[in-house]
This record gives sequence, C-alpha cells and structure tokens, in this order.
Amino acid sequence: MGSINHSKIAILSTVINFDLYHKSAQLFPNIIQKYVIDGRNGMHGLQSIFYMMKKLRGRSIDWLVMADEDVLFQSPDLVFEIIQKMEMEQYTVCGVRDGGILSHRTYNPFLINTFFSIVNFKEIESLWDKKKVVKNNFFLENEFDDDITELRGLYDVKSLYEPYYIFYLWLRRNNKQFLFLDSNHPFQKDQITNTVYFENKILLHHTWYARAYGNNEKHTKRIDTIFNLLNFENCVQVDPIIFKHKWYYYYTRGHKMFRKIVRIFR
Repeated sequence: MGSINHSKIAILSTVINFDLYHKSAQLFPNIIQKYVIDGRNGMHGLQSIFYMMKKLRGRSIDWLVMADEDVLFQSPDLVFEIIQKMEMEQYTVCGVRDGGILSHRTYNPFLINTFFSIVNFKEIESLWDKKKVVKNNFFLENEFDDDITELRGLYDVKSLYEPYYIFYLWLRRNNKQFLFLDSNHPFQKDQITNTVYFENKILLHHTWYARAYGNNEKHTKRIDTIFNLLNFENCVQVDPIIFKHKWYYYYTRGHKMFRKIVRIFR
C-alpha cells in the first residue's frame, strides 16, 4: 500500500438501522477506525456532514471513507488502492455520480451520492468553513467541464435535489478534483441494488432501503441474498465510536414549528 498510513484512515457511517450495521460493518475494511453517527433521531445528509466535521476534526484523520449501513463490501481492500490513487493524482473526493449512472438517480451528474465516498479529510479540514459551505445552494450555467456525453442514464445538470449537494459544490468551487466510480445494476432479479467498481473490479454492493431491513420481508430477503454472496470467514464484530446529538430531534421539531408560525403570520 505504499506510503498510505492505515492509522490515519477511518470509516464513518450515519446509521438508522443498527441491526443491519452490525452485520454489514463486518465486511468493512479492516484495521481502520470505525465511527458511527446515530441517525435514528433524524440526522442525515447535510446535517450529518456538518456533525461529522464537528466531531472528527482534530482526530488526525487523513482519509475518511463514508459508507451507509446498506453498503456491502465485496473487496474492501480496494479502498486502500483507491486512496493511493487519490493521493498520487490529487483527488479530494471519490464516489458515484448522482445522475446519468443509476436508473433511479437522475439528478446532478457533477456531484456524488453519499451512500459511499472517500474524501481527503485532512485537506477538507484545513479549509473548512460552514458559513461558506451553506452559500453554495445555487446553479451556474456551464460551470463544470466534465465530459458527460457518454453517460448512459438520465440526469439534470441544474439539479439541486439533495441538500448535501452544497458541500460538494463548495469543494468543486474550490477547485477540488473528483474521482468518479462506475456503477450499474447487475442482478436480474434485483434492479434496486447497484454494484460499484474500481478499475473493473467489484468494490461493493449498495442495497438501498436500510430502514426496511428486518422490518419488511421483501427488502430483508433481497438484502440477505446479497449478503449470501459475500465472504464472512475472516470477519470480526466491530466496536465503533458512536456519536449522537442528544437534542437533535427536539431541535428539528422546534425549527419546523418556528417556520410554520412564521409562515402563518406573514
């Protein structure tokens, strides 16, 4: 793995289904620190990213892998090869485009979906400014020069569909480079799960519908079918460091109520 230091790599999951996490996390890359943001109080997306920066800053992390609990790694060590490539070629973010790649994600092809990504956390940490990040919720015509003419699916270059887009727009507007991975739906009987590749090798399968695992028979069986394809022989139970914003649920409820009152009296 060359000069990559495992002790400076970590993996973070924002988790809403801990039963699924305790199974899927056994397939995560070994010998790196695992962190969890407890998302059962409604924290996810952009707010999870903000909380991530608050809790992980100052922990000597160079590279951060972000993976949801419905991400099932087939070749977890490929993560280290990706990081090596990112370091050598000066990429800041790696992930799958949120438009033009997957059949049900027809949004912005210049940005990624956060189900899986790798970020140069040290670099982002050095220029982090939340106030500047939140100012990026806008579209500019012909802003990015990616060649998207060969994308096989639908997309919308003007899309601001996901609130977390502003984090990646902020990075792109700071001239940070993105490494985009290929993905498709290879399972004939499961057109929901998508497989992600690095240099034509299978990295992981993303099953979606994490909340439904153990609660919905159809999705539980579908996800278990993918689990059955994977090797648990050398896996160990993980003991992640867990962060939970104790007051987030009440904060969001109060904020929504305040906005309703403001609209009523306008």
